[in-house]
Amino acid sequence: MRILYLITKADLGGAQVHLLDLLKGLRGRIDATVATGEEGFFTHAVRELGIDCRIASHLVQPISPVQDVRALFQLVQLIRELKPDLIHAHTSKAGAIGRFAARITRVPSVFTAHTWCFAEGTSWKWKVAGIPCERLAARFGSAIIDVSDANRKLAERNGISNRAGLLTIHNGITDVPDRAEPGFAGIPTIAMVARCAPQKHQALLLRALAGIDSPARAVFVGDGETRPELEAEVRRLNLRGRVEFLGERRDVAQILAGSHIFALPTRWEGFPLSILEAMRAGLPVVASNVGGVAEAVIDARTGFLAPCGDAVSFRARLRELIESPAVRRQMGAAGRKRYETEFTLESMLRKTLAVYQQILNCALPHSPKRQRGEQERTVPALTLGAMGGQDES
Repeated sequence: MRILYLITKADLGGAQVHLLDLLKGLRGRIDATVATGEEGFFTHAVRELGIDCRIASHLVQPISPVQDVRALFQLVQLIRELKPDLIHAHTSKAGAIGRFAARITRVPSVFTAHTWCFAEGTSWKWKVAGIPCERLAARFGSAIIDVSDANRKLAERNGISNRAGLLTIHNGITDVPDRAEPGFAGIPTIAMVARCAPQKHQALLLRALAGIDSPARAVFVGDGETRPELEAEVRRLNLRGRVEFLGERRDVAQILAGSHIFALPTRWEGFPLSILEAMRAGLPVVASNVGGVAEAVIDARTGFLAPCGDAVSFRARLRELIESPAVRRQMGAAGRKRYETEFTLESMLRKTLAVYQQILNCALPHSPKRQRGEQERTVPALTLGAMGGQDES
């Protein structure tokens, strides 16, 4: 099975980590090639796996009609050169242009929506252009995989799914031996793993921590545009000595294993991998109740959910965990068990492979020259029930 994977950017983000996990997990089961719009962390990691990685230089994230047309021609040429059996696109720009290119070359395609370009928090340009563009792209693809039910329902509400199979496959991550001891009775460490960007709202965690008198410290893993502002906020709130910025790190599992609480006060999400990493380590989670977060974190059982942007509620949840090692231990163990039963990498791989096989078995008519009156088909009955997973409601 020859598969061409498409993704727009090569930075260290959730979609890139997700695709790397797919590539690692499916080695030996597929023949993969990857194309992206730039060099970076992702391309280096792909090549380290021994996988062919191509650069489609016109595939850029900003909306640019000239660049987008050039990217379309680049991808059409690449598809004709590689002759893949299937195209699997990730992220909005690669997803739209990739499905158009797939249609032109009559190759079946699948798109994974990590978060929709018209979701809460995206720019007005993407919201205006995103819905009609995604509706059109959906006509050209064979299936759309959403990483959360929240994402899937958002697509349904906006009429994205009318011409393509639409289903949920939750993210899954590989297991590691590193385990936290959240019930440790010393000074608790709160970890947050996220790029420094307005979306992730690290400042809310700083404000919450500043209002807690009980001893606790926070470590921030990630880098980005808002880091200088966050460092200034640490000084303003007199949190020096209680907060550490670690930058981008490759030893996240070890950092989480040395922590006691995981926090993510994000403004919007699809289905964050960082929360799964925390649950894998056995940490209780405090997170904003946005997007698909509630599909991972069970409130008051594996952690706490707080209203988005509510620093008072976030502080109260943090304080309860900071002051109760027993609650941390209990919730961390429940989170670890939930990871083992719901969010392993093998589960995600099995369901993804099943989608690939269903698409290829359907022999979809991708030619625009179908006989008049011939109905366009998509993958029939695309549900996880046939894949050994749960059917979506």
